[in-house]
Amino acid sequence: MEPLTWTGPFGAFVDPIFSVVLVIFLILVAIQVVGAYALPAVNDRILADGTIIRDRGPNAMIGMAVRYALLALLALIVVYIVAGMFTPLGTVGIVGALAAQLSPVWISLLATFLISIVYKRKLGLYGKLFDSTVGMIGFGIVMFWVYTAVFAGVFDMITTHDELAQVSGMKNKGPGTPLRGIEEGDYPYYLLGGDNLARDVFSRVVEGSWIVITIAPPATLFAFMVGITLGLPAGYFGGRLDTFLSFLANLVLAFPVILLFYLLVTPEIVAIGVPNYLAVVLFIFPIIFVAVLLNSRFYTRPRLRTPLLISVVGLMFWFYLCLVSAKGSAIDVLPSTLDLFDISSGFLVVFVSVAFVNSITVFRIVRGLALDIQTRDYVAAAQTRGEGPWYIMLWEILPNARGPLIVDFCLRIGYTTILLGTLGFFGLGLPPESPDWGTTINDGRKLMQLYVHPVLPPAFALLTLVLGLNLLADGLREESLRD
Repeated sequence: MEPLTWTGPFGAFVDPIFSVVLVIFLILVAIQVVGAYALPAVNDRILADGTIIRDRGPNAMIGMAVRYALLALLALIVVYIVAGMFTPLGTVGIVGALAAQLSPVWISLLATFLISIVYKRKLGLYGKLFDSTVGMIGFGIVMFWVYTAVFAGVFDMITTHDELAQVSGMKNKGPGTPLRGIEEGDYPYYLLGGDNLARDVFSRVVEGSWIVITIAPPATLFAFMVGITLGLPAGYFGGRLDTFLSFLANLVLAFPVILLFYLLVTPEIVAIGVPNYLAVVLFIFPIIFVAVLLNSRFYTRPRLRTPLLISVVGLMFWFYLCLVSAKGSAIDVLPSTLDLFDISSGFLVVFVSVAFVNSITVFRIVRGLALDIQTRDYVAAAQTRGEGPWYIMLWEILPNARGPLIVDFCLRIGYTTILLGTLGFFGLGLPPESPDWGTTINDGRKLMQLYVHPVLPPAFALLTLVLGLNLLADGLREESLRD
């Protein structure tokens, strides 16, 4: 078999058009940047009767041209994707083969956007996100990687090869290289080439997305549980409690964050069980948060509150024991028959480290919001009604702080993704053969002067996910300010 080119025979017709449109788009963007400084912001025209007509002048026309050029580029990209999904392998080359492998992702994205746009007026802040172009772009990028992770890690529908399998003769081979001695049922190509251990780069990148999605959002969520549970009473009650918790937070923040990460994931610290003990402390906070939340809400209805608390807290406590208990570790308290999860030590170490470091910053944000919101009139009205302090904190202050917290949650997932990549790059936490993006970039950069294809895909994946999260946060911030 011949190696695949990037766009195959199909590209002979579309590539020249795409190149011309791309050049026009770049030129228009450069003109727009220069025009923003050189041309007047508005154009005033004085009519004979003395009236003034004001418009944005040439800048508006340039901006319109940029938008049309961008839409043309996106339309051509859609043409490549659709052609790759519905034509034989190789007709649209590597681009088409990648598009065909990612077919479940495109279909899921299309369904998500159609349903969300149709019902956006009934979906609250999420629905308003689709009124923001920036928010929609960020949401699309983030959901692309979420769907990629789900279809690759759960359903095994996207990967072309085992991410750990080494194929003879494929070491450092370029994108589109056919496999030697292919057997029935094997995918015939390494779409993005092979790395220095002859593993498929494309399969490792999509499997790496599963690792990012299973660590970054849940770890950030746990950090928010810790930060909210401690930050609300610190800001609301003040006094010695606030002084003590703020002192501990400042003590941790005074330590360099990246060095703190290194200490938490080093083998010596792991061997004495520090991450396991941290997990015991951190993972209890969601139980405390939910218990206080339900108790404050249904305090006046004991017949509903008591069985609800017993069932919910009991189930969460079982999950808690499953998370913290591991055979042969410092914490081994649950029989294997009752243990639902078998979490690897490397995964747990990274998860706990990320949650611990982020929880301190979240605590400071929540404390500051509580200090501000507790002075509002609706909080005073709740106090006048005789509501308890926890009810006021969880059902009056917290809902009114949701805008900044949602935005920070999205941004913090991006920070966590970068931290995961940094840890993987330095070989800390996760196993050396792990397909996470940081480890893959580190493996590829050793021969980067000769072969750049093992480095660029995971680096591009990391860049796009963080960019999407930042754009999503900007869109949410914009819509929350309008709310």
